[in-house]
Amino acid sequence: MGEREKTCCFSGHRPERLPWGTMEGTPGCAALKTRLRLAVEQSYDRGMRHFLCGMARGCDFYFAEAVLDLRRQRPDITLEAAVPCATQSRGWPEADQRRYRALLASCDRETLIQEQYTYGCMQRRNRYMVDHSGLLLAVYDGSPTGGTCFTIRYALQRGVPYIELRP
Repeated sequence: MGEREKTCCFSGHRPERLPWGTMEGTPGCAALKTRLRLAVEQSYDRGMRHFLCGMARGCDFYFAEAVLDLRRQRPDITLEAAVPCATQSRGWPEADQRRYRALLASCDRETLIQEQYTYGCMQRRNRYMVDHSGLLLAVYDGSPTGGTCFTIRYALQRGVPYIELRP
């Protein structure tokens, strides 16, 4: 199995698109985190060892945390942060910036897609992840617009299977 076939990437919504927003203590958010952890474990059981995360607020954070939790039990797991631009977290609430920095520090590798923010840098990050993966996990609400919709469509064009989790 090649590296791409052992790599799983992730796409999902930011808090603004989630029913609970930033209120992660709600039953709906807890249920999603549990399903996401299970999807990460099942991906591992399918042979995935390298996980790629775009490091956005919301579901990307949940995914990275699920991978790091599993890595405690399965030390052969690696987590790569695919950072769209060096200023990704600028303008976020301070608590989210701290969480972002802690997650980055826990990653095995960080890939900076480009130095400065430009209109298309998030999409370039998403294409990088799909192009280097054999599986996409996606928390997706079915909306016909947005980064997760774009990433799923791109994965389908590239022949990368995806597993959809509804928020």
